[in-house]
Amino acid sequence: MSVNAPGSGVSDQAVPSARRARGETREPGTGGWLGRSGGPRNRAKASRQRPAWAEAPTAVERVGKSLAVAGIVLVVLLPLYTVVLTSVSSDATINAAGGMVLIPGEITFSAYSAILSGGVVTRSILVSIGVTAVGTALSTVVSVLAAYGLSRTSTLLHRPILFLFIITMFFSAGMIPTYLVVSGLGLIDSYLALILPGAVSAFNILILRAFFMGVDSNILEAARIDGAGEFRILGRIILPMSTAVIAVIALFYGVGYWNAFFNAMLYLQDSAKWPLQMVLRSYVLEGVELPGSARTPAGVGSSQPAASLAVKMAIVVFALVPILLVYPFVQRHFTKGVIFGAIKG
Repeated sequence: MSVNAPGSGVSDQAVPSARRARGETREPGTGGWLGRSGGPRNRAKASRQRPAWAEAPTAVERVGKSLAVAGIVLVVLLPLYTVVLTSVSSDATINAAGGMVLIPGEITFSAYSAILSGGVVTRSILVSIGVTAVGTALSTVVSVLAAYGLSRTSTLLHRPILFLFIITMFFSAGMIPTYLVVSGLGLIDSYLALILPGAVSAFNILILRAFFMGVDSNILEAARIDGAGEFRILGRIILPMSTAVIAVIALFYGVGYWNAFFNAMLYLQDSAKWPLQMVLRSYVLEGVELPGSARTPAGVGSSQPAASLAVKMAIVVFALVPILLVYPFVQRHFTKGVIFGAIKG
């Protein structure tokens, strides 16, 4: 048998040597379609390479992320810490600190006692809670009904009504026409004046509409075939699937009602009906003394002495606590609801 015959062993060793001598470095089997850049082997190798953001972070990156998160948390919590600490500090500690207190000193709750014993802030808290609860419920129900109607593109006058909703996002009548409407309806010095003028937000309705339009139409058609009406479809099918986005919209409305003070400034003449934010503006921004429950809050230029910084910060704490207590229960729905409402439709 020849030494160069296939299978003799000498030929198998000589071929790679001859190939190297000619400058060919590619191994057998890597050429042709299998070895090309778009071939199966290279595609499999590329699929095994993860993107940069999917790689495990290095030690330096983990330390950097930890420092960035710690810095953000410090920026958020430091103002809250100073507000709460100043509200429970004595006047001597506040004077020694020259304003807002960063280092704890003499602790006293006299500011909270003055607020709760006066009755003005207590009554305003109850007003704010009532207006926020009623307004949020009313606005959420109206927005859900309007959004569901606008999400059914086959309904009568769908496009003109949707166009009117969109127009209100860019143009408004203004303060004077709105005041004339509220006055003409007899809502001056009424709690309804704090709710009805801003009861509906076109932006929130469009978010809900986009989500409702993303619901599979086959499910709705099956429900109609089974004899379900529109209200039953909304209550039994749409609402259970829309918990996240409705919770976010309710949070938007609740925060808006809780922080609103401009409507109270325009439409409420009786200071006993002021919400908490109006009292906060009067005593913190205008710097008047906190009166007793039988006295009317004084305005700028009053002869009353300025309210202490501890009392001002205590009122700020009362304004912040309800939202801080409610938000953690809605936070898990927040991102999910906003993303769904923005993408679907």
